Amino acid sequence: MENAEALDVSRSAYREAIQVLTAKGLVESRPKAGTRVLPRSHWNLLDPMVLAWAFGGEPDMHYVRDLFELRAIVEPEAARLAAERRDRSDIAAMKDALTRMRRFTLATEQGREADRDFHSALLAATGNAVLMTLSASMGAAVNWTTQFKQRLRALPRDPVPDHLRVFEAIAAGDADGASEAMRVLVQLALDDTRTAMQKMLDGTPQS
Repeated sequence: MENAEALDVSRSAYREAIQVLTAKGLVESRPKAGTRVLPRSHWNLLDPMVLAWAFGGEPDMHYVRDLFELRAIVEPEAARLAAERRDRSDIAAMKDALTRMRRFTLATEQGREADRDFHSALLAATGNAVLMTLSASMGAAVNWTTQFKQRLRALPRDPVPDHLRVFEAIAAGDADGASEAMRVLVQLALDDTRTAMQKMLDGTPQS
């Protein structure tokens, strides 16, 4: 394989890499025709690994916007369902995640893991198996945007109270309140991300 030789990797490693990229919709590989990068419309943009690659460099603001638009569509309604269907174990899981978020803060991996667990527990509380399949993708999107916002400075505000409002509404069975609290949480997170991206574009030094 010429590509393997050019990249100075073994043929087996090259084949495995192509298989991974093919599974994620990034490339197409055919015998004799070779390997080509597919249009972006074919990419699995919600794959946690693709998200990690995107945020490993400088993410495209349009991609970031698209992620938040998806969250704004899905998460408020998921919170509404969670308020209607949650049980004691769901409430306990979200409460535990909140406790860890407060203890460790989102400046640490433990705190970001707790944040992911909160959003996963919320999706689980909907009782909707299809929504639950988005758990890994939503968690990855939350994680990488949170890390991105902290590249130049600490988070401008503590996001735990926003999560607490979502939790309290779900625990109380307040569907409208849970939906609205989640809508605000997602919008504030987008605002923080836009501010972080603008500061990177402006070259604002870390204070």
